[in-house]
Amino acid sequence: MGVEQHHLDQVYRRLEEKIHEAEFLMNDAAKRGQVGTPGALAERDAQVFRAGIHLNRLNNEFEDFLFGRVDLLRGKDGQKGPDGAFTSVEPADDAIRDDRTAEIAETLHIGRIGVLDSDYAPLVIDWRAPAAAPFYRSTPVDPGRVVRRRVIRSKGRKVLGVEDDLMRPELTATLDGDPLAVIGDGALMAALGQARSHTMRDIVSSIQAEQDLVIRAPAASVTEVAGGPGTGKTAVALHRAAYLLYQDRRRYAGGILIVSPTPLLVAYTEGVLPSLGEEGQVAIRAVGSLVDGAEATAYDEPAVARVKGSARMIRVLRHAARGALEGASGGSGGTGGSGGRSAGQGGRQRQGQLRDGAQLAFGEDPDGPDGPDGLGGPDDDEPARTVRTDRLRVVAFGRRLELAEPELHRIRQTVLSGTAPVNLLRPRARRLLLDALWTKSGSAGRHTDPELAAELRSSFDEDITSEDDFTGFLDAWWPELTPRAVLAAMGDERRLGRWSRRVLNQGESRRLARSLARLGPDGKGALSVHDVALLDELEMLLGAPPRPRKRRELDPLDQLTGLEELMPTREETQRERAERLAAERTEYAHVIVDEAQDLTPMQWRMVGRRGRQATWTVVGDAAQSSWSDPDEAAEARDEALGTRPRRRFTLTVNYRNPAEIAELAAKVLHLAMPGMESPRAVRSTGVRPRFAAVGDGDLAATVREEARRLLERVDGTVGVVVAMHRREQAARWLAGLGDRVVALGSLEAKGLEYDATVVVSPADIADESPAGLRVLYVALTRATQQLTVVSAARDEPDADGVPDLLRE
Repeated sequence: MGVEQHHLDQVYRRLEEKIHEAEFLMNDAAKRGQVGTPGALAERDAQVFRAGIHLNRLNNEFEDFLFGRVDLLRGKDGQKGPDGAFTSVEPADDAIRDDRTAEIAETLHIGRIGVLDSDYAPLVIDWRAPAAAPFYRSTPVDPGRVVRRRVIRSKGRKVLGVEDDLMRPELTATLDGDPLAVIGDGALMAALGQARSHTMRDIVSSIQAEQDLVIRAPAASVTEVAGGPGTGKTAVALHRAAYLLYQDRRRYAGGILIVSPTPLLVAYTEGVLPSLGEEGQVAIRAVGSLVDGAEATAYDEPAVARVKGSARMIRVLRHAARGALEGASGGSGGTGGSGGRSAGQGGRQRQGQLRDGAQLAFGEDPDGPDGPDGLGGPDDDEPARTVRTDRLRVVAFGRRLELAEPELHRIRQTVLSGTAPVNLLRPRARRLLLDALWTKSGSAGRHTDPELAAELRSSFDEDITSEDDFTGFLDAWWPELTPRAVLAAMGDERRLGRWSRRVLNQGESRRLARSLARLGPDGKGALSVHDVALLDELEMLLGAPPRPRKRRELDPLDQLTGLEELMPTREETQRERAERLAAERTEYAHVIVDEAQDLTPMQWRMVGRRGRQATWTVVGDAAQSSWSDPDEAAEARDEALGTRPRRRFTLTVNYRNPAEIAELAAKVLHLAMPGMESPRAVRSTGVRPRFAAVGDGDLAATVREEARRLLERVDGTVGVVVAMHRREQAARWLAGLGDRVVALGSLEAKGLEYDATVVVSPADIADESPAGLRVLYVALTRATQQLTVVSAARDEPDADGVPDLLRE
């Protein structure tokens, strides 16, 4: 370890020099701002931005900044790459002598970012650089130039230990005349044996050859990655994002989006990219958080989830987007449920929600149909203006004009005959209302001269649109709808029944309406992950009218230098523009979908909109799918990915589960998907899964006792996996056991891993949905060391406590 400690000390001395250089650049940039010219200020902003990023990266005290080393034979040529390392992959013909001895010609240290010494020789090679590839790609079968691969464990400035793998064990190699030593039992086994925490560690020091092929695959088009539990799919996806940014930062300035199935998985993985030196240009989002202002917190029963996720919802939402408009305006033509009467007749009122959350009340004027002035509107000082939407009365050129309900209905249907988003049709509705009023006025044939006729029409339109009666009517008759308002309207069983006729059966429509009723009349209730995809679809169907761009606030430094007088609307800097675009970003340059097999058709449409021009990495495993109709989801996925060419990889090795746990899980896989092969486990611990039967006893007490038992046997975390409806119960069962144990529902376990797991009632999990067996397979494959299965009475355990599902 002394050799590696000496090298690490040298690296940190060089890092300190680079930090001082970055600080100098920051100070120099601040001085440039004092010059006071626009050019100096722009240069200052750009320099501060670059220097700040560099300084932030250098100041990060990573747990293992330097983590690897490879000792290499002399290569076929003497060419060096931009990182200062030799580029040859294969050894020179005479690098190995006839007596199977060889001299180490080059040693490279691998770390999180590249570091050059003052002579520009490599002290550390960035793990993403081409020269680092042999550290990951080399195997005893195909060693290339690598003789020894070493993993270095360090924390801050101290080396904690090393683990060596010999790639050419048949050679007797020397380094500077001394035999090449081998330390430890192997890097991979050492990494797999480490205790887990509630956050994911990067695997940058233990990436295996088949994983590295995926990480470094060219980014063009679509990269599809299949792999069973424990093959490192999620870790590969995260490392691929960091690699793509390293390879072509300019190309991916548009941002990289990583889509995860659950907030738990986002929380588990969000620290990986910063540890790899990448953050800011990568957004990790749960599927239920992809729509701005929406966050999924509710859970849908499987039967409801199947309806909401189905592609049939596209037709239902199209009908609802138009039907909700008529309902919000009180309903002309009967779709608002008033039977041809105005919303105010009978003393009732209806409400429509505008985008700013304000409520419009539509109802009868308390002073009568015409109001106190006889023109159909209340006094201006009334606290809440009520507007009739079954007729429009205005005064123009001294005449009172009126459009009755049948005319308004025809105009609305004419406008809605187009395919444009509902909210974007409002200008057309306004124009057709004015056309109808112009015809009523009889002024169309008053002038034969086209210019005079056009001038008269312009005056007429201006006269009408300046009337409060017209603008108030238009706001009420064609309000701007929000996706939440439409979803809330779908909570009415009667209205949803009309909108979903011939698309959903009565049972499906009833369950859907009752689920959406939790949103309440204002649409502000809790959303499920499936509701969020519906919101996104409605956003497209409704459309958002363009908003006026906000005026930028003046930089305080400009005020100090007097530049506010010269440039009151100073252009935004490059950094400010980048930050603004990142905040407004709805499309990305590259999209990575993790656990892609779980996305519903509606969710694929939502994700697809964020990557219309993107390249893609799609990571998943059909055997772990929780969606009941994989064929329908595959069709939606193909639509989202389009005709882009695809490159496919399969990960075949299970690095998470010991063979004893993988063997038990394979029994469920064979039931769920006959003929599907499970990944091969690379290690065995000798510890068989444990079975505990509750029988007529207390399930809560049994689960708590088994969790406590596992806490005593492992150093890391314990996950207790239950059916989704038992989540809150399980949390109460485990109260007081400490933060190393966590309760989670079966659908929340995807992508996570624990040192030990307790799976409660396999039959309960398997029966909760048509995909229940696949969900159970996921639950059984979360443990890295020990697994306990607790059986309730419905599991029909045998004398040894083994449930019926898991017996031979």
